[in-house]
Amino acid sequence: MPAFAEIYERIKLATNSRTQVELAEVLDIRQSSISDAKRRNSVPGDWFMKLFEKFGLNPDWLKQGIGPMYLRTEQGYTPQDAPASLAENAAHYGDTLARGVVASVYHMRCDYCDEQPRPSLELAGKISLPHSFMKDGLSVMRMRGTNMIPTVMSDAHLGVDTMDRDVISGRVYALFAPNEGVILRRIFLNSSQDGYVLRSDSADFPETTLAPDLLNKRLVGRVVWIFQEL
Repeated sequence: MPAFAEIYERIKLATNSRTQVELAEVLDIRQSSISDAKRRNSVPGDWFMKLFEKFGLNPDWLKQGIGPMYLRTEQGYTPQDAPASLAENAAHYGDTLARGVVASVYHMRCDYCDEQPRPSLELAGKISLPHSFMKDGLSVMRMRGTNMIPTVMSDAHLGVDTMDRDVISGRVYALFAPNEGVILRRIFLNSSQDGYVLRSDSADFPETTLAPDLLNKRLVGRVVWIFQEL
């Protein structure tokens, strides 16, 4: 079974619990019981039963992050005791957009230098996504800055396909930049076809150029989806 911390984050997400005190109230247990479970690095089995009975939460989703977040019977299952933010009508949970997964989100700020190995990105938090939005090689990041406004707003969540590194002019890519970390730019082949032009969607940022070998070194992957408030 996954470590306590992973399951604990999914439980908090699904119940809108921000603290141990709030979660203890949801589970009808003492806060010290949560601290004990954390110390043992093990989630008690009765938690899963309580969360299913109270909210209809799928134990497999809580344990592994796979399958639908909620379960249903042939007649349909609607959590009756769930808070308004969780209560919903019975629906078909088998399609790919209904199946959820909790993904790690990373900050874009890091110390990058062309002469050094690529840095590791710092964990920014977690996000629940449709299962179909995740695949091998996809990294979720939180947008930093305003260089791609109005297409990408600050604090938006980005899905970056790190396996898609074949540049097609006009698409948006994530790449490392010295003194900045990971940035987003539209990339175009230049007119002489011997280098690339990097453009921001905001007129406040000047375009830059990169030689093919340097672009290949800095390229992280293509931005394939964006979650943001309008």
